[in-house]
Amino acid sequence: MELRYFGIASLLAFVVIIGLEPAIATAENSTTITPINNEISIKKTIVPMNIPEDNTFPWGSVRGQASEFVERHPVIIQIYKGEDAIHFAQVDVKGDGSFEYKFRIRNVDSNTGEVINIFQGDYTVSIFRVIPNNSETI
Repeated sequence: MELRYFGIASLLAFVVIIGLEPAIATAENSTTITPINNEISIKKTIVPMNIPEDNTFPWGSVRGQASEFVERHPVIIQIYKGEDAIHFAQVDVKGDGSFEYKFRIRNVDSNTGEVINIFQGDYTVSIFRVIPNNSETI
């Protein structure tokens, strides 16, 4: 999985790369698996996200390449600032197991030209996907 604020940050490797010249910082994550029934489970991955105050990129994205997924079950993405829910999304998983969700993190008011930072600071991103059960899941 990969989390981007239009630049490059990888959830799979848990490395954040900011801007064009890499400033690398590690990010901690947690993953839990909760069985739904004998066939499928919900895999929840929680990853921190930081949008710096001096960010110049207008878009962010959450992407992933799942090695295990269940067809016709979307990925749910939830973004929180502290305990406050900020943004929720649902995206389909492609046939190859990949998914991507893009969202605005910065905007410009067309009337005043003022830059508006929609996202700024520290956030927690929760990513939910349905996976098939195997002997390690249950």
